[in-house]
Amino acid sequence: MQRRDFHKGVLAMGLGARAGLARAGTQKQNKPAMNPYQEPARQLPVRQFEVVVAGGGTAGVVAAIAAARQGAKTMLIERKGYTGGTAAEGGTALHSFYNLWKGFPGVKKRKVVRGIAAEMVDRLATVGATTGYPEMAKHYDYDSVCTAIDVELYKLTTFEMLDEAGVFVAVNTLLTGAIMDGRHVTGVITESRSGREAIYARAFVDATAYGDLAAFAGADYAEPNDYAVANSVGIANVNVEGYHEFINQRDGLTEYCEGPRSGKPGQIVRLSGNLRKMPPEFAAEARRIGMSMVTTTVHDNYLMFIKLNLKLPASPTDRDVVAKGELELRKRMYRAVALFRKFVPGCEKAFMARTSPSLCIRRGRKIVCDYDISHEDVIEARHFDDDVMVYGFHDSAPRLQIRNGGTYGIPYRALRVAKTDNLLAAGMMITSDHRAHMSTRNTVCCMGQGQAAGTAAALCAAGTCGTRDLPYADLRKALEKGGVYLEA
Repeated sequence: MQRRDFHKGVLAMGLGARAGLARAGTQKQNKPAMNPYQEPARQLPVRQFEVVVAGGGTAGVVAAIAAARQGAKTMLIERKGYTGGTAAEGGTALHSFYNLWKGFPGVKKRKVVRGIAAEMVDRLATVGATTGYPEMAKHYDYDSVCTAIDVELYKLTTFEMLDEAGVFVAVNTLLTGAIMDGRHVTGVITESRSGREAIYARAFVDATAYGDLAAFAGADYAEPNDYAVANSVGIANVNVEGYHEFINQRDGLTEYCEGPRSGKPGQIVRLSGNLRKMPPEFAAEARRIGMSMVTTTVHDNYLMFIKLNLKLPASPTDRDVVAKGELELRKRMYRAVALFRKFVPGCEKAFMARTSPSLCIRRGRKIVCDYDISHEDVIEARHFDDDVMVYGFHDSAPRLQIRNGGTYGIPYRALRVAKTDNLLAAGMMITSDHRAHMSTRNTVCCMGQGQAAGTAAALCAAGTCGTRDLPYADLRKALEKGGVYLEA
């Protein structure tokens, strides 16, 4: 188990509280070492909440809404200017609200992730911003449905739902430290253009994807760097049917789904191809730039996602390595658009219409929690006596699938950050086994974890109890009331 050293500083607030501070970036070897700079102590303005959620991405949005709907005074801290995270930036669709029934003949179709996550899809459907749940016609042994979304309206929808729930949303705000009292997180430090602030609360959720709050709080973690990072480009002025024909005429179609697009039913909304069957020049360039052929769309003449992957030589927590990666990925996006213009009919005047503001990760830090979900837990469809959600999708399918098209459970203990009393983790920070993580890191699973963590945090804050003292029966009752599906 690796763990970075986090220096502890004393804040001048008259409380003697300890704040965890991130280690400075790695010095360049060609520069002489400099004496450290001692930052002057200062008093910070203070805000008080009951629940603080760090990270307004896929899991964090749902966590904050869930906590606020439980009646907790909730703050959401997000470093970007919008909410939505990886669901709005890095993926080709939301995977997945259903079990893999189509891959197992005779297995009953079940919508296994419901609650706030499904409510978001319903909201998007009212404005034509999602395909909903059309069934896959090809490669349904991977996912039975295709829930594509309009990413810009997803950002708006998540922000509106947070506002309606009464969450205090602090966007453009950076989390910079944790205020600790032994194993207890008493507050966090934030930085924005309004200055530095101390935010106190009773319960906390780390949904930063990178595990920043848990690391600041002194939790154990590893940085396996076992995934490529990515950025995805939205390509406009294209012909979706032309892309389909380009793939299909070479007998290379691997994924296909029809659904609503630009208000018309029965249109292509997802497709992908076998790179080995594409023209050699196209295939060679696609491999060089880490381009996946899969895409989804909810609009005519638009490919919402073409994903470019890049394996970094170090963890994506390394600022300097990531800076080089950001540049390389943007070069690759430019080359991807050029590739479509050159080879795909109807894409001769395609252009780059959307990119993510920064690269997307599949894992940063892996935070040690009270339980580590195993590969066997996932594929053998195991459930636990403290399940807080169930899930039926695996990103390595059909090579790895959950047994008999069923589901496995995410236990509450898998969200409790070890060595802390009142901190929960939700999203891609849990699960050390790469094979299991290929399921638990996916968007809809992160959403479900978020509802569980936010609900639990609110109950802990209301009961002034630690995360391990919360009665599971109370948590389950609240989750079921919130629309969460839990198998008997």
